[in-house]
Amino acid sequence: MNEKRGQWGSRMGFVIAAIGSAIGLGNIWRFPYVAASNGGGAFLIPYLFALLTAGIPILILEFAVAHKIKRSTPGVFGRISKKMELLGWFQTAISFGIVIYYTAIIGWTINYVLYAFKGQWGQDTESFFFNDFLNISDHPLNIGGINTKMLVALALVWLVNYIVLMGGIKAGIEKANKIFMPLLVICLLVITARGLTLDGAAQGLDYFFKPEFTKLKDPTVWIAAYGQIFYSLSICFGIMITYASYLPEKTDLVNNAFLTGLGNCSFSILSGIAVFSVLGYMATSQGIPVSEVSTGGIGLAFVVFPTAINALPNMNALMGALFFSCLIFAGFSSSMSILEVIVSGFADKFESSRKKILTITCLVGFIFSFLFVTDAGLYFLDIIDHFINIYAIAIAGLIEIIFLSWYLNLEDVRQYANGMSDFSVGKWWNLSLKYLTPIVLSIMFVFNTVIDLTQGYEDYDLKSLLAIGGSTMAFILVMAFVLNHFKGQPTYHSSIGKGVDLSEY
Repeated sequence: MNEKRGQWGSRMGFVIAAIGSAIGLGNIWRFPYVAASNGGGAFLIPYLFALLTAGIPILILEFAVAHKIKRSTPGVFGRISKKMELLGWFQTAISFGIVIYYTAIIGWTINYVLYAFKGQWGQDTESFFFNDFLNISDHPLNIGGINTKMLVALALVWLVNYIVLMGGIKAGIEKANKIFMPLLVICLLVITARGLTLDGAAQGLDYFFKPEFTKLKDPTVWIAAYGQIFYSLSICFGIMITYASYLPEKTDLVNNAFLTGLGNCSFSILSGIAVFSVLGYMATSQGIPVSEVSTGGIGLAFVVFPTAINALPNMNALMGALFFSCLIFAGFSSSMSILEVIVSGFADKFESSRKKILTITCLVGFIFSFLFVTDAGLYFLDIIDHFINIYAIAIAGLIEIIFLSWYLNLEDVRQYANGMSDFSVGKWWNLSLKYLTPIVLSIMFVFNTVIDLTQGYEDYDLKSLLAIGGSTMAFILVMAFVLNHFKGQPTYHSSIGKGVDLSEY
């Protein structure tokens, strides 16, 4: 079975794909705002600390076990312990939950690239986005109808993902990332270069980078830093395990992890420079502080940035098209990796043809994605994204780290990774994974849960949160249990619970 698995064509191909998976929409619209509102330049201290004590150690851990076992996520956990196959299907179900709304957002950005050329969002970009484009309903449970202009773009997104993944690992995902990632970087560099020449860019960058070292005393800043690392590195929900399972026998695991982590963080910082140089110009032209135009998430992408583009003295259409093209390329590089988690899991267990599995997955995913092109689509997206990231991924990550750190012999894993690599990681790696990361993840989970219980989430009523968010969690759990109990092929089941010896390398 393992001999039939796809394989990356080169180390660089894997690294580009891994970085492409890590670089997603959140790098562009989430990191700049999180950094600016949590100490600016000082935020980089806890951010880099989180990268070195949690992000990269987890990457090395996932790369090592997946490289050794060469299975999908359920196959990796199931091989180590029969009972933990369920965790792999839980992470696979999480990936399905993410990809069905992630594709909808990419569809929005495709529409907005077209709108940018004629400035169709007008002067009131907020009204255009919520009323003209989304036709948003008055309540999360008032679903309304299907938005056809979003449906067409959504179908295109699924089609592109289908075509790419049909090519497999080397001819599909690797080749696509070698196209998407350079285009993404080029577009962002052009935006950055243009933004830095604008009046007020310095004020925007000052707001972004000015260090507030007193913020480092605030534990919520450190929680935000760790949260951003988990949010953006594609760890603990199957992607990196799946990608690493396609690595050749001879590969540099430690270097690959550092390149992936540092590449993702470098792109986040570049995104912040691009975004805040433009927002600085916008604030200066309106005579208001940068803090008043600073925001994150969907509001930054589809409301604030179009307003900033309107205010530019020239090159408006080009800048608009480039910005939303960045979101498209970042979105596709991530959606392909998320979808591969699902395809890989089914292909391993049922040993059916990749074409059949991919076709069924994309058709079912496309149908589920209809939720996000209804009049209540934005509400569904916001609540589901919140519950998956705050609860599902946090739970999956905590169980994974505790299981792999305490059930396996971490020292064997470290020696295995070091034996494959040009430089080694020390025993600080063991301590980070065994103690620091689980403690921080637990604190994050409790903190976010208390916030939700005491303050609620946004302005949603409890009924909507339970109906949409609660149903999402229930769906993921049921999907995981059902898939775990399906009978697969004998060759798959023969490896479940067999264990793994990482002392041999």
